[in-house]
Order: sequence, then C-alpha cells, then structure tokens
Amino acid sequence: MKLQETFLRGHRVNGWQAVWITPEEKTNPKERPGAGYLRRTFVLTAEQAAKASDARALLAATAHGLYDLRLNGEPVTDARFTPGCDEYGSRLQYQVYDVTERLREGENTLFVTLGDGWYRGCVGIDGTRNLFGTDLSFLAELRLGEETVLKTDGSWEGSMDGPIRLTDLELGETYDARQEITGWHAAREEEFGFENLVPTDTLKVTKHEAFPGKAFTAPDGSLVFDFGQNLAGFTSLLITGAKAGQTITVLHGETLDENGNFTQANFQPGDRNKAGGIKQELNITCAEGALSYEPLFSVFGFRYAKVVTDIPAENLQLTAHAVYSDMAQTAAFSCGDERINRLFANALWSMKGNFLDIPTDCPTRERAGWTGDAGAFVNTGTYLMDARPVFEKWLANLRTGQHKDGSLPFITPKNGKPGMIAKIFSASVGWGDAGVIVPWELYRKTGDKAILEDNYDMMRRWVGFLVNRARKSRIKDRLKRDPDERFIIDTGMDYGEWNEPGVNMMETMKKAAAEGQPEVATAYLAYSAGLLANAAEVLGKTDDARRLKNLRRQVTGAYRRRFLPDGHIHSERQCEYVRPIALGLLTPEEEKAAAADLNALVVRCGYHLNTGFLSTPFLLPVLADHGYADTAYRVLLQEDCPGWLYAVGKGATTIWECWDGIREDGTPHDSLNHYSYGTVAGFLITGTLGIRYDEAGLSVCPHPDKRLGHAEGYFRSPEGEIAVSWRYEEGKDEPSYVITVPEGLSARVSLPDGRELTLTAGRHNL
Repeated sequence: MKLQETFLRGHRVNGWQAVWITPEEKTNPKERPGAGYLRRTFVLTAEQAAKASDARALLAATAHGLYDLRLNGEPVTDARFTPGCDEYGSRLQYQVYDVTERLREGENTLFVTLGDGWYRGCVGIDGTRNLFGTDLSFLAELRLGEETVLKTDGSWEGSMDGPIRLTDLELGETYDARQEITGWHAAREEEFGFENLVPTDTLKVTKHEAFPGKAFTAPDGSLVFDFGQNLAGFTSLLITGAKAGQTITVLHGETLDENGNFTQANFQPGDRNKAGGIKQELNITCAEGALSYEPLFSVFGFRYAKVVTDIPAENLQLTAHAVYSDMAQTAAFSCGDERINRLFANALWSMKGNFLDIPTDCPTRERAGWTGDAGAFVNTGTYLMDARPVFEKWLANLRTGQHKDGSLPFITPKNGKPGMIAKIFSASVGWGDAGVIVPWELYRKTGDKAILEDNYDMMRRWVGFLVNRARKSRIKDRLKRDPDERFIIDTGMDYGEWNEPGVNMMETMKKAAAEGQPEVATAYLAYSAGLLANAAEVLGKTDDARRLKNLRRQVTGAYRRRFLPDGHIHSERQCEYVRPIALGLLTPEEEKAAAADLNALVVRCGYHLNTGFLSTPFLLPVLADHGYADTAYRVLLQEDCPGWLYAVGKGATTIWECWDGIREDGTPHDSLNHYSYGTVAGFLITGTLGIRYDEAGLSVCPHPDKRLGHAEGYFRSPEGEIAVSWRYEEGKDEPSYVITVPEGLSARVSLPDGRELTLTAGRHNL
C-alpha cells in the first residue's frame, strides 16, 4: 500500500532560514563512505499544536545527494530518489510536504538518511564519480504557518557510521544488519547558497509493480531468481533463520547468456568488469533471525538476480520492485496476435524503465538523458503515459545546459563539465533538435502555450546555431558558386541515423567527421525552422514566424535541389526516403514517388527495415498513410532480424537498444531496455487504431489488417477517453468499427473504404 502524504508540487519557499549541513566531519573525495545520517529532536508546544489545526505544517527539503526522511519513526513520503537528477550547480529541486497530521505535541524527531546519488556517486558508462560535487549535504526547514519551528543548522547531530556501508546508484548497496548507528557528533554547517533552488514541479518517483522471484539452479550451479519482467528498480529480500554474520550477495542482470547462466556482460563496457564495473550488487550481512531489507538509494536494470550465500534457498524470498516516475497510463492496445500485444507491453515497460525523474536511454549502462532518444519517442510517450511533467522537468535542465553558441548538450543533465567529445556532439542534428521537437509535441498534445513560452528562447537559439553551421562549408569555394550552399549543413559532427541495421557505426562516425552528414543535417534544419515558425505563430510573434517560414522554404528548396536533382531519391537506405516524407520536405509529386520507391525498397529487403533511431518512428506511418499498409504490416509482423518480433521471439519483455540484442546463438549485447524503437507502440495507437489527437482536435484514421483479426484500445486525452475497435467477422472482407468520442469533442473519421465522417460525442457502430 502506498503511503498517503501531501506532496505539494510547485510550492515555493521564500526567505530560507536554514543552512546547509553535512554529517561528514571531513569530506575526502577519494574515499567511499557509506550513508550519512542526521537527526534532530524538537518540541512542539501546546500552543503550536493548537495552531497546527488552523495553519499547515510544511516541511521543505533537498540535498546534495539523495535523502530519505522519517518523522517520528514513520516515512514522510513514498517518493524515492529525492531531490532528483539536475544540473545541480545551476538548478536543484527541493520538495515540500504537508506534515500537519504527522506532528504531535511534545517531542518530535526528524531523522534523515543521505546517499551519494547522481551528485557524487558513480554514474554513466565510465562510472565517473563526484561529477557535481564532493560533499554530502542536506537542507530542510519546517514551518507552521509563517513560523519556523525547525531548520537545519549546527544544532543537528550527524553520523557516518551506520548499517549502510556503501550506497550507490549503479554499484549498489552494502548493508550490515548487525551495525547500529554510532559516533554521533555535531553536524557541520556549510556555506552553500539558495540561488539555484527551484521547487519540484514534476512527478514523484515511486515503487509500482512487484514481481516475486522464482528460484532455479543455472547450468553452472549458481542460484538465480527470475522475476519474469525486465525492469528498472530494485529487489527486496526476506531472509528467515539467518545466523549473525552470514552474508548474501545479490547481483542483478537483464538476461541469461547463451548457456543459460546469469550474466552482466551485455552492459559492462570494455574491461570494466575486471575492475568492478556497473556492479548492480547488494551485499548484506545478517543479524540473528529474520531480516526484511530493501536498498534506499540504488536502482538497477534487471530481470534476473544471482544469489551467492550459504543461507538455504528455501529461507530466501526475493521480490523485484519497478520504480519510475508516478505517471498514469493513458493508452492501451490489444489485438488478435499475442506477439503484437507483447510488443506493445514491451514498449510500455521500456518507457517505465527509463522514466525515473528524467527520460533516460537505459537503466543499466549509461542511465543518461539522451536528447535523440527523447526527441524520437516524445510523440509515442505522450500517448502511452502522462509524461508531460517528466519531459518538462527534463527540458528545464536542457535550457539550463544550453551552450552560449546555442548548441545543446546531447545528454542532459550534462553529467558535469563537458569534455571535447561532448562539445563536438552538442552540434548533432536530430539530437539537439529535441530542444525544438519535444516542446512542440507537448504543445500539440495539450494546447498549452506556456510550454512554448518556457522553451521558445532555447528553440530559437538552437535554430540560430544551425543557421550559422549552414553558413560555413567544408569546401569554401562552394559558397561562392552555389547560393544553396548557405542552407546546406556539411560541417560539424552528427550522430545521424544511429544504430542503423547493417551499418558499422564507427565507420559512419569516421565518414561523418571527414564529410559531414549533409542530408540528415539539412533536413533537420528545415524541420526545426518550420516547427519554430509554428511556435512563433502560436505565440503571436509574427515577425519571427514570417522570417522562419521563409527560412524553412529556402532550406527545403536547397535540400530538394541537392538531394533530389531529378525529382527522385536514389538510395538503398530506407531512412533517406522516410525522412523527407515525414518531415514534409517534398512536393506532392515527389512525395508520392518517394513513397512508392520506399515501398519497393522495403519489398526488396524482404520486408525488413533498415532504419535507425531517427527514422524508425516514421517508417510504418509513412508506408501506411501513403497506401502501403500491407507493406507496413509485413514489416511489423517480420519475425527475422532486423524486426520487432525477432526480440519477442527471443522472449524479450522490453525493447532492445539493438535489433539483435540477443544474437541467434543466444549471446546478449548492449542494453536490453531502451525505449527508442518502442515508437512502434505509437503506430499501434495512431495507425492500427487510427487515434490521432493534437492541438487541431481529434481524428480517427484506422489501418485495419485481417492478419490481426481484431484490435481495440484507447487514448485518455485531457478531454476524455477516445476508444476505437475494429474486428473482422468470419467470412467478411471488411471490418466493423466501434468508435467512442468523449463529451466536448467531435472526430473527423477517415476509413479505408473511402468513407469520410464527422462523429459527435458518444459511441458509434460503423
């Protein structure tokens, strides 16, 4: 059962009286101490207790690191991993809780546990520490109305000597149940300010689904628990009959290896495994008797747990807990093909596994807020779950991290000071364009202009940066010979169509360094200029809108003349057809020809896709919406690699980073929980069911297919639930439809048989 507490989103604290404190008597950046502890007992007078019935008692808290709060022995909140992940030097969230009902007349005690978290723990693929600071500090203030009744200062007690001997996001936790907290001393005050503090206006991170583990003995003789679902979270343990001093080690991994044994090899970069790697490990020393335990400040990506102990297996109960931002599910889909149902569930689970305070690329190896992934997934993600607050919080960090020249970090928060590689790839198109795409997509789903107002300056500066890139050329004489060159981007370094099947990405990067990637870069300049023009128009910035529309027109013309000199695309890469169609860069005649050529190419590829991160979200919609729905479904139902059902056939319960995340011989590699290719779930909602909801209203344009038999689902829009189902009855070549339109909306309906209707609120059988 979830703890019931009042968490006040966006509540601002003015005039802080508290000071920052630390339980560390001395900070040594080279050491890895365990958790820190702070406590303070305070008295609530009878007069204050009476006042509490009229004035709320609000507790504000934040930390350098992560904090856990207990008031009078009970948790203050069910939120985990507070205060969250941020650009701490310039932006640090604090949380405010209404604890009126928790206070009592007389003595009250606030007890705090601190962990390293993102602030100074191991993060990222290289396990770097102390990216944002070296201290472990806490700030809190309790106000009863306007009166401060408790604040952090030197009167608090602190200790660094307790049962949690190590606590790290990716390494894990070491816990000694025999250890009491000792060595209490006066907390040390620190001279940090309040200028970077902002109230939390996003969703809490909480525990959600729980999966009991099923124990089995692996071929190598080790004890392994299978939780049946790959997820991001942690395991809790219930140990009975333990003897004091007995130990248990629990390692977490996403898959079994080709021999059926537990492995972490797929997410251990290079030779880091020899040096410890991303351990995802719990080490527990038992006291006498029973022990119930779960880690406070560690989160892992896993489906399996390997247990090393001499405690009998029958005395162990392990449960996996999914942990993610408290987003409500807003879409559902099912059909007559269980493989597709599993695929939709996999996409939803990869979203859950990677939306922990910010959208990340994977919960094992990097755990980073990559821009390209967010930009590719935002449309799908905002159909599947109420993810707006998470994206908006991430955008706040992206704005904070924008460079002076307008370029955007390819990861946000930036994870400390960017090195040379980070600066180079901050120019990457399709990735930095997330700074334009994400705000625009959030606006399209909500109609809230405030999203565009908050992000317009960042969007404008990014497009300005791309324009400056285009004004340069690798071959200087081109600018003099060809006026189109000032709109073609062939300088800088771009990730481009990342993870494209059949392409050696290292070779692609080498070629990009030497020649640029002008097709993809120029396409995104045109696209972002157009989206920014739309945003300017919405905000009433008429001069900007006019100028940007002209820029879009000029870049689009240059793109077409450079890459379609005879009106046709000539390529064996599907992305080079998908991209200009999806981004609206072609004339109607060119678009029709490109769609036909794309269809022919997909057929020649045996109905396999060969798109990467940027174009895969658009592949099936482009095919289906241009009259090639049969081809789209053949790609969707493709069981061989590359194809979505290959992973389903291998038992995947999430979306993989690579199409062959588990090779035919059973060898796993790279992340097995990556939401980017989960954009297929967006097609199932907007294509198969045809539910399309944006600032222009509701339309329903289903693409039924007899191979699925039937399909049904819904999208819970801000204005109500939109439901669509279709079914092929036996002996019928055309399906029947049921469309439900919520009150206050009408729906423009286009059916494959040519019918065009407008439906008002209610349930309609067609």
